[in-house]
Amino acid sequence: MNFNSKNPFLNSKRFSSNAEPRTEVHQAQIIDYNQEMTVSGTINKTAILFLILCGAAMVTWWMTFNGMNPMLPTIGGAIIGFILVLVSSFKPQASPYLAPGYALFEGLFIGGISAIFELKFPGIVINAVGATLVTFLVCLGLYKFRIVKVTEQFKSVVVAATLAIATYYLISWIVSLFTSWTPVHYGNSMMSIGISVFVIIVAALNLFLDFDLIEKGAREKMPKFMEWYGAMGLMITLVWLYIEFLRLLSKFASRD
Repeated sequence: MNFNSKNPFLNSKRFSSNAEPRTEVHQAQIIDYNQEMTVSGTINKTAILFLILCGAAMVTWWMTFNGMNPMLPTIGGAIIGFILVLVSSFKPQASPYLAPGYALFEGLFIGGISAIFELKFPGIVINAVGATLVTFLVCLGLYKFRIVKVTEQFKSVVVAATLAIATYYLISWIVSLFTSWTPVHYGNSMMSIGISVFVIIVAALNLFLDFDLIEKGAREKMPKFMEWYGAMGLMITLVWLYIEFLRLLSKFASRD
């Protein structure tokens, strides 16, 4: 079985070597199916993480609109959230504890960055949330009814495109730190808008990989903790998609 995903969570190693399904059962052994990963269980875990993220986001959002500086919890949330992602990618067994922590700290980041955008472009947050939700539902529908099939070629293209984006962002950030060069994806030029549209498309395509890996993980009867692991991976993609929508809409708004 070959699972491939750019998402550092949802990959073949995490859904195989760290969580081998049970293939041999003694006749006298009682099988507890409640200890196996299910799609419905992953959906429930995703809903829990979403609620935690929204609750934490309200904190930094409230701070911003009540005259307090949200930068410390916003930046701190982003850093700690990233660290938790790295830890969970190596220790998926700890996902039941790390996933809620990720949602909490990433929520602080999301709330702060959303408030900053909202102050500059009123109404942008609700539009970005709506665009993210619609994209998620459309992708889910296309996957559920098998209109889009996740083949090995599909995976390869999405992974390659996502890695290219990550490499470009990293190099652009490093170069801009030490030179006066302005990356082309900054500003509101048509080129910059085109790049944002491309990134959003790739982020949306990653949702198909997430859906496919979660479904296959449940089919292979992975351990229960993989529900938290899969839910956290899906949340990572949704957060990325939401941030990219914020950036795209801000570019359109700044052109008016």
